[in-house]
Amino acid sequence: MSFTDTEIIALIEAWLWPFFRIAGLLMAAPMIGTRTVPVTLRLILAVSISIAIVPSVPPFDYVEPISSTGLMITIQQLLIGISLGLVVRLVFLVLEVGGEVIAMQMGLGFAAMVDPASGRQVPVISQFYVILATLMFFSLNGHLILIQVVSDSFKTIPVGIEGLTRNDAWGVIEWGGWLLSSAVLMALPAIAAMMIVNLSFGVMTRAAPQLNIFAVGFPIMMIMGMFILSMTLSNMQEHIVALFEEAFRHANQLAGR
Repeated sequence: MSFTDTEIIALIEAWLWPFFRIAGLLMAAPMIGTRTVPVTLRLILAVSISIAIVPSVPPFDYVEPISSTGLMITIQQLLIGISLGLVVRLVFLVLEVGGEVIAMQMGLGFAAMVDPASGRQVPVISQFYVILATLMFFSLNGHLILIQVVSDSFKTIPVGIEGLTRNDAWGVIEWGGWLLSSAVLMALPAIAAMMIVNLSFGVMTRAAPQLNIFAVGFPIMMIMGMFILSMTLSNMQEHIVALFEEAFRHANQLAGR
């Protein structure tokens, strides 16, 4: 059995561009696209998912891979995959921002630890929310939903030079802005409660100037903050689930479903 050069190139092309879209998804996907997962493992996952998905990918027109058109198609596939993973990964960024705001209000802003996913220091409250979101992400089969979304995207957004538009890119930006406003809403109960505690300390300081409010107020602020976190934890779980559901809906919308 012999193959011509055109047949070999067509076979490589049939696997190459779907692989780039899937690799782009894994680059930006939550947990899988972080620094904790080695690049080699991500490459193995991308190849494995490509082997499972490519046979169901609709056929597309032949284009010379080593050409300007082939380069544009490669960039489009990477952008599609990265965008699908980014809309879900932004949820974790929102939880980090909300946890940081709460930690600052509690006086625990200095209690930071290195986040292995990003390599930077984040407050322990943010890390707690990220761990909670990670467990809920896998319990909701979020990783399988992302694979299903990228698999269906080959039918709605075929491999070609046309892919994401400016409106799609602007939709991702608007989605990020809406998520940041959700971070403020997430931290709003703690902000309001800490403000009441601070006002109470202000009244106490005014009534008894000899009271060392700095020695008393700091532990009380932390105790009240932990109490508020425990009281709002059940609502926080519902809020995280709602954010993930909205993120998956936006990813499906971005994929044209």
